[in-house]
Amino acid sequence: MGEIVNVIVAVAVVILVVRWATSGSKAESGAPSPSAVLGFRPKNVTPEMVETVHNMFPDIPSDNIRYDLLRTGSVEVTSNKIIERGFLPAPPPAYYTVYPRTTEPPAHVTSNPTSNAAAGPSKTKKTENLLTRYNLEALATGTSIGAAPEEVGGKPTVWEDSPEKREANLRERKARMILAARERLLAQQAKEKEKQAGSA
Repeated sequence: MGEIVNVIVAVAVVILVVRWATSGSKAESGAPSPSAVLGFRPKNVTPEMVETVHNMFPDIPSDNIRYDLLRTGSVEVTSNKIIERGFLPAPPPAYYTVYPRTTEPPAHVTSNPTSNAAAGPSKTKKTENLLTRYNLEALATGTSIGAAPEEVGGKPTVWEDSPEKREANLRERKARMILAARERLLAQQAKEKEKQAGSA
């Protein structure tokens, strides 16, 4: 009976020595395990999971998404993190030793004739100011630089009964506000010109 125990102990010691020797050589020659490099045991992440999150949040890099999915293992949890924080932290440099850096595919630029036609006039179209947009050129020429903004802005308006009168009243009020802002700007520019002329 004693010899059987000795044989079992000897076999167990030999197995432990062989495992220790082979695991040491693997660690020295091969790549380290992902859990040892990352500091946590990574969950199973499929490319579809990364693509799903990346489709929802295209501005987040794929490596950041994969790293967070390795930690959480859940598309929902990772998506909630992005919604709550607005970003995902970048993976540590050790991450790239286990998972090579992914290159983002360039965004496909499709040539759409309608978008080109819409973009064409905007380039050639000169920038318009508020006076031309709201047809206030005639009113703007009637205001003088010396007028006070309160005079240009007018008195407060009252709430009208019909929607048409309210709309007309609001348009008139908007026009007065634009003209008052223009008057203040012209007065400020005139003061700056006087200062520059006085200092010269």
